[in-house]
Amino acid sequence: MLTLCGFAVSNYYNKVKLSLLEKGIPFAEETVFPSQDDSLLALSPMGKVPFLRTDAGVVSESQVITEYMEEAYPDPPLYPKEVFARAKTRELIEHLELDLELVARRLYGEAFFGGHASDETKAEVNRLLRKGLKSLARILRFSPFAGSAVLTHADCAAWAHLPVISNCTKKIYGEDLVAEALPEAKAYLTMMAERPAVQKVWADYKAGLAMYMSGAKKQ
Repeated sequence: MLTLCGFAVSNYYNKVKLSLLEKGIPFAEETVFPSQDDSLLALSPMGKVPFLRTDAGVVSESQVITEYMEEAYPDPPLYPKEVFARAKTRELIEHLELDLELVARRLYGEAFFGGHASDETKAEVNRLLRKGLKSLARILRFSPFAGSAVLTHADCAAWAHLPVISNCTKKIYGEDLVAEALPEAKAYLTMMAERPAVQKVWADYKAGLAMYMSGAKKQ
């Protein structure tokens, strides 16, 4: 039995969880928060989540987990069969995570958790996000899924990351940079919201966020 370790507020956790659900892979969940405790570092070298417990050992980093599950549980596939199409799916994930999510993450503290980002950081992130969104818009077509006629791992990443980035930019800049660069994203996310697996992950996210915020207010 696989055990997905992390917490339901994490978009990377939800990316992996959605892939597991869409593939129909049985798994359990274990709530784990990032830390530098030795016990966690023994499982996740950077103390990050998610990580996946398997019968053979632990796998960390969300994209590595994605690749593992695709090789260990090939049916149903969430990567295209054709080699080039599979590479283009991975390309979308890389752009989503390296050029957008990793950049926007610098503002999550202020946008969602009561922290503070400097004006210099906000200006730099704005510039980099606009550049990243323009690059993604050059290669991403919703047809109707992310670059494909069928759902792939790119959709699990897009659904997990795009709304978070969108909400972040609305809170920090007062404008939705995702909607500006990817006007078709709204209809795409509405379509994704109709999927039972997405509804499950979203419901768990809302419940997890309520618990997380309740705990934060008590501290």
